[in-house]
Amino acid sequence: MPRRKPEKLIRWRIVAGIAIPIFEFFGRYRMRGLDNIPKRGAFVISPNHITNFDPLTTAYLVWRGGRVPRFLAKASLFKVPALGWLLRFTGQIPVVRGGGGPDPLAAATRLIAEELAVIVYPEGTLTRDPDEWPMRGKTGAVRLALEHGIPLIPMAHWGVQRILPRYGGRLRFFPRSDVEMLVGPPLDLSPWAGRSDAKALSEATTALMNEIARLVGELRGETPPAERWDPLAHGQTEYGKVTPPTR
Repeated sequence: MPRRKPEKLIRWRIVAGIAIPIFEFFGRYRMRGLDNIPKRGAFVISPNHITNFDPLTTAYLVWRGGRVPRFLAKASLFKVPALGWLLRFTGQIPVVRGGGGPDPLAAATRLIAEELAVIVYPEGTLTRDPDEWPMRGKTGAVRLALEHGIPLIPMAHWGVQRILPRYGGRLRFFPRSDVEMLVGPPLDLSPWAGRSDAKALSEATTALMNEIARLVGELRGETPPAERWDPLAHGQTEYGKVTPPTR
């Protein structure tokens, strides 16, 4: 049997050695459920999405769980000086909103073929739910998991919005914020195994978002809404308001 190539290459260790101390300066992070992160093989992990600080939080958790984080990230981020270089250097996957670019799921499939971890935010953007609960999800995470027969891991975090507000603003350095993170067991996808029709993908995505909401509720000590908030039902596009708010 060929020797498995290590994930935590020197470039990753260099980035982690620089980034983690800075990241830990912003908050106190409590992680639960790390045992639910597979130690080997490909998997998809799907967190809730509250602020633009979330990817750092999720990457930190996946790294502490013994794996290397790889994202489907907005293509516009790759144009940001320094950040764009870092994203390319660490093998992140650009996603063009509204299509028109390379298929991000095809790129994710290549990572899966290499038995790597892929982080997919099923909401596709920051939640629009007024109370910051997970909203209606998209089918990409479920499609990857079903197509390749790999674990789909729900994850939740709460408290990151105290470091960086949902729609921007300044990073909050002091006092350090408490951030809770919780990884759930793999979602049971057996009811939809071998299926790729729209109904199956929709049902499985609803099950995923409900489980993420349940985990968020556990962190918040609250009961989540019975149904996920739908931006289209509230006069919004998939990525934001139809009419951008004035500043």
